[in-house]
Amino acid sequence: MIRRPLVQFLLLSLVASGGLAAEPDRAELWRERLSSVVAVEFFTETELDRRPSQAFGTVIDEEGTIVFPSQAINSRVTPTQLKDFRVYLPGEPVTRHYPATHLGHDEYTGWEFIRVNDSAVRAKLVPVTRYPVAATPDIAEELWGIGLRKKDENFAPYHLSSRVSILQRLPQHTAVLANEVAGPNLPVFNRRGEFVGLGLGGFGATFMQFSSRDRNGLPVMMLNPDECAAVVLADELSPHFSRVPDNIYGRPLVWLGTNGLQPLDPEVANFLALEKQAGLVVSEVLTDSPAAAAGMQERDIILTLDDAPLPVLKPDRVLITWFQREVDLRRPGDTLRLGILRDGQRMQINARLADAPTTPREAPRRYFENLGLTIRSFTYADGVVRRVKPGAHGGVIAHFVKLNVPVSTAGLRLDDWIKEIDGTPVADFADAERLLAAIEADPVRSEFVLLVERGGDTAVLRIKLK
Repeated sequence: MIRRPLVQFLLLSLVASGGLAAEPDRAELWRERLSSVVAVEFFTETELDRRPSQAFGTVIDEEGTIVFPSQAINSRVTPTQLKDFRVYLPGEPVTRHYPATHLGHDEYTGWEFIRVNDSAVRAKLVPVTRYPVAATPDIAEELWGIGLRKKDENFAPYHLSSRVSILQRLPQHTAVLANEVAGPNLPVFNRRGEFVGLGLGGFGATFMQFSSRDRNGLPVMMLNPDECAAVVLADELSPHFSRVPDNIYGRPLVWLGTNGLQPLDPEVANFLALEKQAGLVVSEVLTDSPAAAAGMQERDIILTLDDAPLPVLKPDRVLITWFQREVDLRRPGDTLRLGILRDGQRMQINARLADAPTTPREAPRRYFENLGLTIRSFTYADGVVRRVKPGAHGGVIAHFVKLNVPVSTAGLRLDDWIKEIDGTPVADFADAERLLAAIEADPVRSEFVLLVERGGDTAVLRIKLK
């Protein structure tokens, strides 16, 4: 039997002779890699107030560019409402923060990009691109990462570690660990300090909740908003750190125009002799879209993309996200070659991708303070939701309705489609803006009428101003 001191001596001898590589000191790695993470704060200016939000960010280049998840921003908010971006260095007093510029959103990665303004602060930051990129980790390999506390604790950093349980395509190459290993979108490393990936939020554990009324138990999903047990691996991320947006809206936004894609049902696949083939069924082809121009039809089954079969991914629904990301990876003007199955016949269509129509986040809007109402222009997406063809678009959308004012008392709700104002059809946003501005400026007017549509039903709302 070999005694422990002898084993330790042999290991030290191997290290000294170069026969066994020494692992870097974890404390030293921690101090160095802590310079790659920051806390981000920004303010959303709404019709009524100014609200702060925080997120965790990772430094990605030498220019002080930082990425954080777009989920930190309310989807109803336009980028022009986002103000006063600030960066906090972990552990520093929160009275010390540094201004940053919002660069915009990238649809493919799902990141928001900001850049630190002060060159002296940039010099303190170390981008994760400066570290060696790790190979795909092994099952049971130990990984470690960084977490950050809340603002009232000075965003204090703390160490997390766990071991890899499984590797999956979701559709991004992802390692799922036994326990939390990093904060959302914060970097993860292996024992050698190589960059493994970024923490992926949204993964949770399912628990059974029992009560005196429900003895059988109720499945409950528990999510940790501050820590992640899943990591998107660096081979998926590193090629896309350069996708810094050209504008705050992330334009161009590539568009194909298929809606409601669904994975091929196993029974249908068996009937069509496609058991070993992945496929996506097209539920709807949007009017005037590149897909419609290419001749795609409802119930077409997409089998190949640019002559390559669609990958077989589990669970099946992951394939939808994979396909959407493949489209987002391209640019307007690119041609997408799709192999489809239609009525038992295989064929190929070539769709020339376009820049997407104006989104609700980009749409013009105006707040009428005296009325307590914000309107925005009717967009292509509004027409899709309401099953209205582009030729019938018009009117405006009630984007914000203040509580306890005449418009809300009369029954106007968020996302109502305003089609007429005082009996006058609203052709577009400019029409509605002119009509409502006149109503708001009239000191003797006692009421006005709106014709609105909600859920396919039409209603006349009489708004009493006095």
